[in-house]
Amino acid sequence: MSSNTPSQQSSRDRISAGKEQLSSDFKSVVSGGERLLGEAAAQGSENMTAVSAKVAERLASAERFVVEKSRATARATDAYVQENPWRSLLIASGISFLIGLVVTRALTPSKV
Repeated sequence: MSSNTPSQQSSRDRISAGKEQLSSDFKSVVSGGERLLGEAAAQGSENMTAVSAKVAERLASAERFVVEKSRATARATDAYVQENPWRSLLIASGISFLIGLVVTRALTPSKV
């Protein structure tokens, strides 16, 4: 019964693509860091300064990338909320209800 306008579908597609890209890029950064740590361990302490600088450079690059992608995702989310305020409110309310339900059940002692 829900009819999606092209702009709503476009917003969803951008959010989904942004999440997938961010996840993929984060995995790439982590694997690169692991590789650099492996190289550092293999080279020993003599080249530790060079490897340390390389790791610091990679981490700074990763930080810039994550910040850039986070901002893009936030902009896409904001655009979706602006286009669909009531739907966004209902989704947030539903999620809050489910979280409250789970927390209440977890904190309530079971009667066995």
